Amino acid sequence: MVRTRIKICGLTRPQDVAAACGLNVDAVGFVCYEHSPRFVPAERLAALASELAPFVTPVLLFVNATSAQVERALQSVPQALLQFHGNESDRDCVAFGRAYVRAVAMVEGVDLLDWEQRYPTASALLADAPSAAFGGSGRSFDWSRLPAADRRSRLLILAGGLNASNVEAAIRAARPYGVDVSSGVEEERGVKSEARMREFVAAVRAADLAY
Repeated sequence: MVRTRIKICGLTRPQDVAAACGLNVDAVGFVCYEHSPRFVPAERLAALASELAPFVTPVLLFVNATSAQVERALQSVPQALLQFHGNESDRDCVAFGRAYVRAVAMVEGVDLLDWEQRYPTASALLADAPSAAFGGSGRSFDWSRLPAADRRSRLLILAGGLNASNVEAAIRAARPYGVDVSSGVEEERGVKSEARMREFVAAVRAADLAY
């Protein structure tokens, strides 16, 4: 059976990290971008990371951060995967010697295959709806714009407006390696709903069974 990986992003409370891990998600994301409503200051990252279960990957999200900001966050969460949403080049992203995910805002005219060429060191590309807040907008994009799975050379993580009611259709359409959800499992910005997280995970697993 295919197993679509699940990342829940924009976590700001320890209890939400613990709840997500209890649902056997694969990764949780912490937003290190100060203009986001889900921003987590570096001094709070360690407390959130302390709730991680074994084998759940923490992901640190950055938008045009300085090297010092990235390094400071990594001091608190040394096992983290990095995720970049700004104007960072491939050289910028790989400079920290860590595996990283490169986000791609799927604005009109963007070709994901071009981004694969621009970021050859990326572990995966994250296709997201364009947003001034760099994620968590609750908006989706036309999944038919994504290249077919057999044309892609990088793992695809699908984001943008996903929730329990549409993630099965998204998985069928895009055949992603993983899905990334934030606003679709929230009670309010930065506050996750355990019930909505559970429903989302169940919908992903239902889609996997249908493969």
